[in-house]
Amino acid sequence: MSDLRTRIEADPDTVAHELGRLVLTIVELLRQLMERQALRRVDAGDLSDETVERLGVGLMRLEEAMDELREHFGLRPEDLNLDLGPLGHLLDTH
Repeated sequence: MSDLRTRIEADPDTVAHELGRLVLTIVELLRQLMERQALRRVDAGDLSDETVERLGVGLMRLEEAMDELREHFGLRPEDLNLDLGPLGHLLDTH
C-alpha cells in the first residue's frame, strides 16, 4: 500500500487545479462546437436577426466567463489544449 501512496499525488491544491483544468477544457470544447454550429446556421440563413443577436451575446458572455474561470484557476488558454499525440491538439486555437 505504501507504493501506491507514493505514486498518487493527493495534494488537494493539485487535485483541485487539475480538475478545474479538465472541466474548463470540456467547457471550452463545447463552447467552440456551439460557436461553429451557430456560424454554420447564420451562414445558411436559418436564423432570424433576433436569434443571431441573442446567440452572439450568449457566446460573448460564455467567453467572458471562461476568461474569468481560467484566471481563477491560473490557467492560460493554451493550458486547456490537450495534446492527443498523433491526433494533434484537442482545441482549435483560432
